[in-house]
Amino acid sequence: MNYDAIVIGGSFAGLSAATYIARARRKVLVIDAGSPRNRFSPAAHGFLGQDGVAPADILATARAQLSAYPTVEFLAGKALSAQKTADGFSVETDTGRAVESAKLVITSGRSDILPDIPGLKDRWGHSVLHCPYCHGYEIGAGQIGVLASQPMSVHQAELASDWGPVTFFTNGLDILTDDNRSLLAARNIAIETTPVAALEGTGTALSGLRLKDGRIRDIRALFIGAETRFNSEVAEQLGCAIEDSPMGRIITTDDRRQTTIPGVYAAGDVARPQHTVSLAVADGMMAGVSLHQSLVFPAMVA
Repeated sequence: MNYDAIVIGGSFAGLSAATYIARARRKVLVIDAGSPRNRFSPAAHGFLGQDGVAPADILATARAQLSAYPTVEFLAGKALSAQKTADGFSVETDTGRAVESAKLVITSGRSDILPDIPGLKDRWGHSVLHCPYCHGYEIGAGQIGVLASQPMSVHQAELASDWGPVTFFTNGLDILTDDNRSLLAARNIAIETTPVAALEGTGTALSGLRLKDGRIRDIRALFIGAETRFNSEVAEQLGCAIEDSPMGRIITTDDRRQTTIPGVYAAGDVARPQHTVSLAVADGMMAGVSLHQSLVFPAMVA
């Protein structure tokens, strides 16, 4: 084997996993395409000791610290495929390099599939957001919009109303049951059924949503639980079980972040419905420790 472990994905979960593997003096390779999901956000919030720091700066510091360990290597690129071998796993990358390891950690993350509404993508991570816990405080109790994308959007609107007055934009989706209307009314949430034509504002700031009937609703921030997709097909190629969650498909893992394929671990956004930096780092730590212990105690992955 070239490595004790290969970590596919070098963002928060991946760097956390690699750190614990390296601290166990094991040889680890981190394959990273350099496109973390939160790269659009100017600041991370709610991450202990790093509140308000740009995600790219946090990752740069973590990468520099990890690079100090002599058993760590980085490979810039994307893992295209992976397969089980007699002794472990083989990974093919888009650089043309094939690498082998005894164990794998999948932390390749996911991408958001945003609605094709003019002005929305340019504001993603700034005034168009996915998580009120991550960004709600910075809205400053201003007018909030929640754009429907799935039935769970109703509950996102209920939650967001603790950060300011909310308008729920159904955007043409027929998801409002009588029960849903009652839930929204109980939280004093306004309902707008006219589809959204465009987002208005200067730069990445949002001032309002222009509706298809020409009206403009004043909105300071817009939350959306966008559809997501895996950034890598490696888990499916290896035969890892995939399950549905309220926020999309996730890789099935146990409480030690072991997938259904022995020797393959998964952490971060690919393996849980809740997506925050803090949880990704914690997942990565658990995956890294569990992987190392499986090298010492092989029966742990039997």
